[in-house]
Amino acid sequence: MTRTKCISLESTGGHWTAGLRVDGHTEKRVSAKTVINAAGPWVDHVAGITGSRENAPSVRLVKGSHIIVPSLFDDERCFIFQAGDGRIVFAIPYENGRFTLIGTTDLPFDGDLNAVSASDDEIDYLCKLSNAYFARQITPDDVVSTYSGVRPLFEDHAADASSVTRDYVLKVKEQDGAQMLSVIGGKITTYRKLAEDALKVLKSALPKQSGSWTATTPLPGGDIAGAEFDTFERDSAAQYPWLDAAVHHRLARTYGTRLHEVLKDTSSETDLGHHYGAGLYQQEVDYLVRHEFARTCEDILDRRTKLGLHMSPEEISALRDHFDPRLVA
Repeated sequence: MTRTKCISLESTGGHWTAGLRVDGHTEKRVSAKTVINAAGPWVDHVAGITGSRENAPSVRLVKGSHIIVPSLFDDERCFIFQAGDGRIVFAIPYENGRFTLIGTTDLPFDGDLNAVSASDDEIDYLCKLSNAYFARQITPDDVVSTYSGVRPLFEDHAADASSVTRDYVLKVKEQDGAQMLSVIGGKITTYRKLAEDALKVLKSALPKQSGSWTATTPLPGGDIAGAEFDTFERDSAAQYPWLDAAVHHRLARTYGTRLHEVLKDTSSETDLGHHYGAGLYQQEVDYLVRHEFARTCEDILDRRTKLGLHMSPEEISALRDHFDPRLVA
């Protein structure tokens, strides 16, 4: 339930009842025997609304920011370099090599979690660090986009933000016979192991489990025969000979075998509907709304496709104007 806030959690008779607020106004209640609190930097808040702070999680919030600049090097590999302060920073080819992604920073954070952004100091820090290693020099004026996130790290009382453990910690508390599991820390590279460990911890409450299965099960769209992307791309291109090659490549790279769902019932470019720019058509917008929880223009351009980097301000404005709120009601 995207854009849904948990505003209350009450335990009774071995189960939880959650009060939810959808899109900031509609309220509803749901019940479940177990709550998995994977709220990221809000994990302490969610644990606290149960009315008990006993065994509450303890997180240390650390902000990391990235900058995106026009490509700095002609190579498909990424580079790793060390700053003078001992931090490790990556420079990664981004969006088919048209850009370079540089990051990240590590700063203690105690601000508004709903307003996280890269500071001028962070941008300047990453630009100067890049200039120490690459021939192509950059300034903050070259930065085309930034993004930031707050890491909910387990508080291990390390002296500085960069030294805080990146391992995850799973904490379980029981209230009136109902279990809550809070996930503290972790990172995207360990998400499969974390998920399986979480289920092991909750085995008594969730007995119907399949063991360690995630390593061999493809992600949605990843069920490509033989795991040969080039072969899949060639064969799928033959199914849609009318589709622009660059658009097909992006759709294949983004959606894998779900490309066929995106292009369902199309046999010509006209069937794709309105073209917003950079190869984004109404057909893909509708797919993202119906299947991938997109509810705003930014969901589509920044969080699902990264096409905001390739579209003009006028094209972005047109998408925002044409975005149909009825589709996401």
